[in-house]
Amino acid sequence: MSDRHQSNRQLWNEWSDDFQAIWRSDTKDGELPPAPSPFAEDAPGGPQPELLDGVEGKAYVELGCGGGQGSVGTAKLGADPVVGVDFSGEQIRHARRLRDRYGVDARFVQGDVTALPLPDDRFGVASSEAAFQMVPDLDRALAETHRVLHEGGVFVFSVPHPLNEALDAESATIEGDYLDPGPREITIDDSYDEVLTTYDRSLADLHGALVDAGFDVRRLIEHQRHAVEENEPGDTDLPEVLWRVPQSLRFWAIAK
Repeated sequence: MSDRHQSNRQLWNEWSDDFQAIWRSDTKDGELPPAPSPFAEDAPGGPQPELLDGVEGKAYVELGCGGGQGSVGTAKLGADPVVGVDFSGEQIRHARRLRDRYGVDARFVQGDVTALPLPDDRFGVASSEAAFQMVPDLDRALAETHRVLHEGGVFVFSVPHPLNEALDAESATIEGDYLDPGPREITIDDSYDEVLTTYDRSLADLHGALVDAGFDVRRLIEHQRHAVEENEPGDTDLPEVLWRVPQSLRFWAIAK
């Protein structure tokens, strides 16, 4: 593991409690915190039934699972078995707690997405949500994803949109460099010992990396944040430019 990757892991161990508290902040007393699945009807871009006719009974792995929300949400839809992998032990602790609160069957494993502690050809479905932008060796991570999927397995791969990452929303100007893949350092909180390092790869680089890893890319969805999709510009305090820029990218790909 590189120094930057190790620093990211340490940062997530520091940040995990605060991050998960923010995730749960809108949860009312007695309610379960949200656990959205990338395969749910209301997932960004919606389901793709011509590529995947549901996850019930299918072996599923979430890569960079964080607090386990995607794993738990997909287990609720009937996937079996369900495995979540993350390099942060603190995030895995939260994932297991969320699993127990929902009462679903899911296994969470601490491990790195560039060296997955999983057998070949084990899964029919995989996803990664806002995780691979923190991985220095994207090619290795995608090769490992391909390795654990059987032929014809479906991979839903989401990262922040590089244009959104380069945007300064308040001034509505491009402050970053869309063509510079990084690394880029982000200070989450001055009280933390580590900073977050990300890599803002272009659409072409992401698509090419998937193809080189042995995937057939079938869909590319550019979607806005939920607050933008659900409101009009005058109804929120969000900068107006956010209505004109996608927040995230979502690839649907098939392992060849």
